[in-house]
Amino acid sequence: MSAEIIVGDTPVYVARPSFESRGGIIVIHEVWGLVDHIKEVADRFAKEGYMVYAPDLLKDTGIEEKITPELQKDLFDPEKRTAVQPKLREIMAPIQSPEFGQKTTESLKKVFAALLNETDSKGKIAVVGYCFGGTYSYNLAVDEPRLAAAVPYYGHCDHSVEELRQISCPILAFYGEKDEALMGSLPELKNRMHEAEVDFTAEVYGGTGHAFFNDSNPFSYNQEAATDAWQKTLAFLSNHVG
Repeated sequence: MSAEIIVGDTPVYVARPSFESRGGIIVIHEVWGLVDHIKEVADRFAKEGYMVYAPDLLKDTGIEEKITPELQKDLFDPEKRTAVQPKLREIMAPIQSPEFGQKTTESLKKVFAALLNETDSKGKIAVVGYCFGGTYSYNLAVDEPRLAAAVPYYGHCDHSVEELRQISCPILAFYGEKDEALMGSLPELKNRMHEAEVDFTAEVYGGTGHAFFNDSNPFSYNQEAATDAWQKTLAFLSNHVG
């Protein structure tokens, strides 16, 4: 059963299980916004027994109106990527500021509190995020000590060791081998996580790149990697959320 609510000033897509909840999951969208693909992912988690909140964190930026399906596909098309990247950078400018980052993390903390209240005080809450959402999954893990687990898919994490020491939950992160920018920074991230004594596991899928889980994009989707990551995600959530 799905619905839409407002938490603070953030629209949230809610997917509720048809039986007693095992716990809660915040699903954070890619940089394309709260599109149908992310709502379908939320529904999939709900079918596994989780109460799911999927917030729309780009509603006031104008980005969702400017990004077309054609632009998304061109970005992942090797023959067109270079040509569309300047346009994409221009569109994404509003979300690059520290002010946006702080506001977005505060919105996520409010969503966390609302979901915790709905699942009752004993419920455990995890976050699962993709791309933009993977980055903010790391951010929420740093800023919300009550978080039970975090699963960032191809997210960026530039937190210092001191900041990472604030993380109290285990993290299972997923990457594609061909995602050069993130793969280049992954060894250093592993070192920082180790120094901060964070329970951190990184799964890297060979032969695939960024956004391999997104089955709405034929250029990036990798069925084998996506299926394996989904099963590992469910097992991880079962162990740490319920």
